[in-house]
Amino acid sequence: MSEAKRRTPRSTDVARHAGVSQKTVSRVMNGEPYVSAEVRERVLAAARELGYRRNTAARALNLGRFHRIGVVSLGSSLYGPASLLVALERQARATSYALSVANMFEGESGGVMSAVESLLDEGVDGIMLSAPIDEGQELRIDPDIPVLSFGGFPGLEGLRLVVTGASGFDAGRLATEHLLGLGHATVWHVAGPGQWSAARDRARGWRQALDVAGIAAPTPIEGDWSPASGYEAGRRLATDPEVTAVFVANDEMAIGLLRGMAEAGRAVPEEVSVVGMDDIPVAAYLSPPLTTMRQDFEAIASHALDLLIDQIENAPGSAMRDDLPAQLVLRRSTTPPRSKR
Repeated sequence: MSEAKRRTPRSTDVARHAGVSQKTVSRVMNGEPYVSAEVRERVLAAARELGYRRNTAARALNLGRFHRIGVVSLGSSLYGPASLLVALERQARATSYALSVANMFEGESGGVMSAVESLLDEGVDGIMLSAPIDEGQELRIDPDIPVLSFGGFPGLEGLRLVVTGASGFDAGRLATEHLLGLGHATVWHVAGPGQWSAARDRARGWRQALDVAGIAAPTPIEGDWSPASGYEAGRRLATDPEVTAVFVANDEMAIGLLRGMAEAGRAVPEEVSVVGMDDIPVAAYLSPPLTTMRQDFEAIASHALDLLIDQIENAPGSAMRDDLPAQLVLRRSTTPPRSKR
């Protein structure tokens, strides 16, 4: 085994392996021009083979802060993640920090860690996990780099961690309490995918509201955030005459559920009350207009940037959670059950 492979490889090792100068390696790693595509690929291939990664901490010491925040995004058209990313980009313009976005894709093995590594290689002062998904893998992040997660995320113990966002737990609890307050005997739940922290938080809030009321929670139906999965859940729930109230973990699934109920002959809200989550623009124009939990993405983004920049610029703090409340938006998809009218 060579000396370069026994110790942490350096840029000089990459230069020697690729047959170029150290300056050329530096130009490639910094994304500078005036390097041919063939040489760039040769350097990157040598770096991959040797397991070389730039020492971004040392670079920051030399250059000062990067004034750049890395955002791991789902690369999704889903309303929540897409709206949060737009809000972060807009709010960041009022700060001295630029955003670098690395997309990962649901179902991509190791996608979160791969996105984090690409941001660390680029050079960032902090990391935001905009749509935490549990891939069953520990995230290996330098404990000196602050991390902000929009929702709980396993495997982040020991990091400079801040968790924020609209409280999915409170949203699930408030939505369920609203339906119980109307007189419904229980509330069913169409949940998001179990690996999403947002889905787990909303389901926990739903379950706690039922527990406090002394009501056994019905078995939730897991969807995939899409109208199609909401439609299938609606068709399934419509066959049970005991179902009179449903909390759906996002508005898009709620839209599908409304159609499934209508096709099965179950009228909303006369027979079944429905509450969604997100307050997407179309929610107010459905038939009936959808009662939902609203997230203020601009406020969430501004608050998150303030929290993370404070961690970057000031003395490290302990791990903290600082959520913002979601707001119940009452429309016409909920009403007391027939037995209470």
